[in-house]
Amino acid sequence: MLLKNRLSIPAKNGAHSANIDAAEVAKFDQLAHDWRDPNGRFSSVLAFNQVRLGYIQQQIIDHFGDKSISILDVGCGAGLLTQPLAELGHRVVGIDASHVNVRVATHHGKGIDNLEYRHCLSGEMLSENKHFDLVLNTEVLEHVPDPSQLLEECAQLVHSQGMMILATLNRTWQSFLIGIIGAEYVLRALPIGTHDWRAFVTPQELENTLKPLGFHLGRATGMSYNPLTKKWRTTASTAVNYLVSVTR
Repeated sequence: MLLKNRLSIPAKNGAHSANIDAAEVAKFDQLAHDWRDPNGRFSSVLAFNQVRLGYIQQQIIDHFGDKSISILDVGCGAGLLTQPLAELGHRVVGIDASHVNVRVATHHGKGIDNLEYRHCLSGEMLSENKHFDLVLNTEVLEHVPDPSQLLEECAQLVHSQGMMILATLNRTWQSFLIGIIGAEYVLRALPIGTHDWRAFVTPQELENTLKPLGFHLGRATGMSYNPLTKKWRTTASTAVNYLVSVTR
Protein backbone atom coordinates (compact mmCIF):
# COMPACT_ATOMS: atom_id res chain seq x y z
CA MET A 1 0.00 0.00 0.00
CA LEU A 2 1.01 3.61 -0.43
CA LEU A 3 2.31 5.79 2.33
CA LYS A 4 -0.17 8.02 4.13
CA ASN A 5 1.69 11.28 3.79
CA ARG A 6 -0.62 13.77 5.51
CA LEU A 7 -3.41 13.85 8.06
CA SER A 8 -6.87 13.55 6.56
CA ILE A 9 -9.71 15.89 7.46
CA PRO A 10 -12.88 14.31 8.90
CA ALA A 11 -15.90 14.73 6.67
CA LYS A 12 -19.05 16.38 7.94
CA ASN A 13 -21.91 14.38 9.47
CA GLY A 14 -19.75 11.30 9.99
CA ALA A 15 -19.41 10.59 6.26
CA HIS A 16 -16.31 8.99 4.73
CA SER A 17 -12.97 10.60 5.57
CA ALA A 18 -12.43 13.56 3.23
CA ASN A 19 -9.11 12.77 1.58
CA ILE A 20 -7.88 16.36 1.33
CA ASP A 21 -5.26 18.55 2.92
CA ALA A 22 -6.58 22.06 3.61
CA ALA A 23 -3.14 23.60 3.15
CA GLU A 24 -2.75 21.95 -0.26
CA VAL A 25 -6.17 23.15 -1.38
CA ALA A 26 -5.39 26.70 -0.26
CA LYS A 27 -2.11 26.57 -2.16
CA PHE A 28 -3.86 25.69 -5.42
CA ASP A 29 -6.63 28.21 -4.77
CA GLN A 30 -3.97 30.92 -5.02
CA LEU A 31 -2.50 29.50 -8.23
CA ALA A 32 -5.76 28.77 -10.09
CA HIS A 33 -5.58 31.77 -12.43
CA ASP A 34 -1.85 31.45 -13.16
CA TRP A 35 -1.93 28.03 -14.84
CA ARG A 36 -3.90 29.40 -17.81
CA ASP A 37 -1.60 32.33 -18.68
CA PRO A 38 0.62 31.38 -21.69
CA ASN A 39 2.89 34.35 -20.98
CA GLY A 40 2.89 33.97 -17.22
CA ARG A 41 5.42 32.65 -14.76
CA PHE A 42 4.27 29.04 -15.16
CA SER A 43 4.12 28.88 -18.96
CA SER A 44 6.20 25.68 -18.84
CA VAL A 45 3.18 23.99 -17.23
CA LEU A 46 1.19 24.58 -20.42
CA ALA A 47 3.98 22.97 -22.45
CA PHE A 48 3.98 20.07 -19.98
CA ASN A 49 0.22 19.76 -20.39
CA GLN A 50 0.43 19.49 -24.20
CA VAL A 51 2.71 16.45 -23.96
CA ARG A 52 0.52 14.93 -21.28
CA LEU A 53 -2.58 15.54 -23.41
CA GLY A 54 -0.94 13.87 -26.41
CA TYR A 55 -0.26 10.76 -24.34
CA ILE A 56 -3.86 10.63 -23.11
CA GLN A 57 -5.26 11.05 -26.63
CA GLN A 58 -3.13 8.18 -27.90
CA GLN A 59 -4.21 5.93 -25.02
CA ILE A 60 -7.86 6.70 -25.78
CA ILE A 61 -7.40 5.78 -29.44
CA ASP A 62 -5.50 2.58 -28.61
CA HIS A 63 -8.12 1.41 -26.11
CA PHE A 64 -11.43 2.78 -27.42
CA GLY A 65 -10.79 3.60 -31.08
CA ASP A 66 -12.20 6.83 -32.47
CA LYS A 67 -15.52 6.81 -30.56
CA SER A 68 -16.62 9.43 -28.07
CA ILE A 69 -16.21 8.28 -24.47
CA SER A 70 -17.16 9.45 -20.97
CA ILE A 71 -14.26 10.89 -18.95
CA LEU A 72 -13.88 11.87 -15.30
CA ASP A 73 -10.91 14.09 -14.43
CA VAL A 74 -10.25 13.79 -10.69
CA GLY A 75 -8.43 16.90 -9.48
CA CYS A 76 -9.06 18.74 -12.75
CA GLY A 77 -7.46 21.98 -11.61
CA ALA A 78 -8.15 24.88 -13.95
CA GLY A 79 -9.34 22.56 -16.72
CA LEU A 80 -6.14 22.17 -18.72
CA LEU A 81 -7.03 18.61 -19.69
CA THR A 82 -10.81 18.58 -19.40
CA GLN A 83 -11.49 21.38 -21.87
CA PRO A 84 -9.40 20.10 -24.83
CA LEU A 85 -10.76 16.57 -24.32
CA ALA A 86 -14.33 17.91 -24.38
CA GLU A 87 -13.49 19.94 -27.50
CA LEU A 88 -12.49 16.65 -29.14
CA GLY A 89 -16.05 15.44 -28.59
CA HIS A 90 -15.74 13.40 -25.40
CA ARG A 91 -18.23 13.77 -22.53
CA VAL A 92 -16.13 15.15 -19.70
CA VAL A 93 -16.72 15.82 -16.01
CA GLY A 94 -14.03 17.59 -14.01
CA ILE A 95 -14.03 17.56 -10.21
CA ASP A 96 -11.71 19.37 -7.80
CA ALA A 97 -11.37 20.08 -4.08
CA SER A 98 -10.63 23.75 -4.84
CA HIS A 99 -13.72 25.84 -5.49
CA VAL A 100 -11.49 28.48 -7.09
CA ASN A 101 -10.15 25.97 -9.60
CA VAL A 102 -13.68 24.90 -10.44
CA ARG A 103 -14.76 28.52 -10.94
CA VAL A 104 -11.79 29.29 -13.22
CA ALA A 105 -12.26 26.09 -15.24
CA THR A 106 -16.00 26.72 -15.61
CA HIS A 107 -15.35 30.24 -16.87
CA HIS A 108 -12.95 29.06 -19.57
CA GLY A 109 -15.19 26.14 -20.58
CA LYS A 110 -18.33 28.24 -20.91
CA GLY A 111 -20.48 27.20 -23.87
CA ILE A 112 -19.13 23.64 -24.19
CA ASP A 113 -22.22 21.48 -23.67
CA ASN A 114 -20.38 18.19 -23.09
CA LEU A 115 -18.21 19.63 -20.30
CA GLU A 116 -19.22 19.81 -16.64
CA TYR A 117 -17.34 20.89 -13.53
CA ARG A 118 -18.16 20.07 -9.93
CA HIS A 119 -16.66 21.10 -6.60
CA CYS A 120 -16.49 17.68 -4.97
CA LEU A 121 -14.27 14.66 -4.24
CA SER A 122 -14.10 11.23 -5.85
CA GLY A 123 -15.81 9.67 -2.82
CA GLU A 124 -18.86 11.81 -3.44
CA MET A 125 -19.02 10.60 -7.05
CA LEU A 126 -18.99 7.02 -5.76
CA SER A 127 -22.06 7.70 -3.64
CA GLU A 128 -23.89 8.59 -6.88
CA ASN A 129 -23.02 5.19 -8.40
CA LYS A 130 -21.41 6.80 -11.46
CA HIS A 131 -18.96 5.05 -13.78
CA PHE A 132 -16.81 6.35 -16.62
CA ASP A 133 -14.95 4.92 -19.60
CA LEU A 134 -11.82 6.80 -18.57
CA VAL A 135 -10.83 8.18 -15.18
CA LEU A 136 -7.91 10.61 -15.09
CA ASN A 137 -5.82 11.07 -11.97
CA THR A 138 -2.97 13.37 -12.95
CA GLU A 139 -0.62 15.12 -10.51
CA VAL A 140 -3.04 14.55 -7.62
CA LEU A 141 -1.73 11.52 -5.71
CA GLU A 142 1.22 13.45 -4.28
CA HIS A 143 -1.11 16.09 -2.82
CA VAL A 144 -3.59 13.99 -0.80
CA PRO A 145 -3.25 12.53 2.71
CA ASP A 146 -4.03 8.95 1.61
CA PRO A 147 -3.12 8.14 -2.01
CA SER A 148 -4.27 4.53 -1.62
CA GLN A 149 -7.78 5.70 -0.78
CA LEU A 150 -7.85 7.94 -3.83
CA LEU A 151 -6.65 5.13 -6.10
CA GLU A 152 -9.27 2.76 -4.73
CA GLU A 153 -12.06 5.31 -5.24
CA CYS A 154 -10.92 6.05 -8.79
CA ALA A 155 -10.75 2.33 -9.56
CA GLN A 156 -14.39 1.93 -8.49
CA LEU A 157 -15.42 4.75 -10.84
CA VAL A 158 -14.05 2.98 -13.93
CA HIS A 159 -16.43 0.98 -16.17
CA SER A 160 -15.68 -2.75 -16.37
CA GLN A 161 -14.11 -2.29 -19.82
CA GLY A 162 -12.73 1.14 -19.05
CA MET A 163 -9.34 2.56 -18.25
CA MET A 164 -7.60 4.79 -15.75
CA ILE A 165 -4.63 7.05 -16.56
CA LEU A 166 -2.35 8.10 -13.73
CA ALA A 167 0.37 10.75 -13.71
CA THR A 168 2.60 11.57 -10.76
CA LEU A 169 6.23 11.90 -9.67
CA ASN A 170 8.48 9.00 -8.74
CA ARG A 171 10.20 9.06 -5.35
CA THR A 172 13.84 8.94 -6.45
CA TRP A 173 16.95 11.04 -5.89
CA GLN A 174 16.51 12.33 -9.46
CA SER A 175 13.01 13.59 -8.70
CA PHE A 176 14.32 15.44 -5.65
CA LEU A 177 17.06 17.15 -7.64
CA ILE A 178 15.03 17.84 -10.79
CA GLY A 179 11.42 17.95 -9.61
CA ILE A 180 12.00 20.05 -6.52
CA ILE A 181 15.45 21.71 -6.47
CA GLY A 182 15.54 22.30 -10.23
CA ALA A 183 11.88 23.08 -10.95
CA GLU A 184 11.07 25.10 -7.81
CA TYR A 185 14.34 26.72 -6.71
CA VAL A 186 16.47 27.05 -9.85
CA LEU A 187 14.12 27.42 -12.83
CA ARG A 188 11.19 28.72 -10.75
CA ALA A 189 8.92 26.78 -13.11
CA LEU A 190 6.75 26.01 -10.06
CA PRO A 191 6.22 27.90 -6.79
CA ILE A 192 8.57 26.89 -3.98
CA GLY A 193 6.77 24.37 -1.79
CA THR A 194 4.57 22.94 -4.55
CA HIS A 195 5.81 19.43 -3.84
CA ASP A 196 6.90 17.33 -0.88
CA TRP A 197 9.36 14.66 -2.04
CA ARG A 198 8.17 12.27 0.67
CA ALA A 199 4.71 12.29 -0.94
CA PHE A 200 5.95 11.14 -4.37
CA VAL A 201 4.68 7.72 -5.50
CA THR A 202 6.67 4.91 -7.08
CA PRO A 203 5.25 2.70 -9.87
CA GLN A 204 5.65 -0.29 -7.56
CA GLU A 205 3.45 1.36 -4.95
CA LEU A 206 0.79 1.97 -7.61
CA GLU A 207 0.91 -1.70 -8.58
CA ASN A 208 0.78 -2.85 -4.95
CA THR A 209 -2.47 -0.94 -4.49
CA LEU A 210 -4.17 -1.60 -7.82
CA LYS A 211 -3.26 -5.23 -8.53
CA PRO A 212 -5.40 -6.59 -5.66
CA LEU A 213 -8.29 -4.59 -7.13
CA GLY A 214 -7.97 -6.49 -10.40
CA PHE A 215 -6.11 -3.80 -12.36
CA HIS A 216 -3.05 -4.17 -14.57
CA LEU A 217 -0.52 -1.38 -15.09
CA GLY A 218 0.76 -0.85 -18.60
CA ARG A 219 4.31 0.25 -19.31
CA ALA A 220 4.95 3.62 -17.67
CA THR A 221 6.08 6.54 -19.83
CA GLY A 222 8.36 9.22 -18.45
CA MET A 223 8.43 12.95 -19.17
CA SER A 224 11.49 15.20 -19.28
CA TYR A 225 12.07 18.94 -19.66
CA ASN A 226 14.80 20.67 -21.65
CA PRO A 227 15.49 24.04 -19.97
CA LEU A 228 17.32 25.32 -23.07
CA THR A 229 14.48 24.72 -25.54
CA LYS A 230 11.82 25.02 -22.81
CA LYS A 231 10.10 21.97 -24.22
CA TRP A 232 8.77 18.77 -22.69
CA ARG A 233 8.91 15.33 -24.30
CA THR A 234 8.08 11.74 -23.41
CA THR A 235 10.99 9.52 -22.46
CA ALA A 236 11.72 5.94 -21.41
CA SER A 237 12.98 7.10 -18.01
CA THR A 238 10.36 7.21 -15.25
CA ALA A 239 12.78 8.57 -12.64
CA VAL A 240 10.96 11.92 -12.31
CA ASN A 241 7.53 12.55 -13.94
CA TYR A 242 5.70 9.56 -15.37
CA LEU A 243 2.33 8.51 -16.79
CA VAL A 244 0.78 5.05 -16.89
CA SER A 245 -2.47 3.56 -18.17
CA VAL A 246 -4.32 1.03 -16.01
CA THR A 247 -6.89 -1.52 -17.14
CA ARG A 248 -8.66 -4.54 -15.70
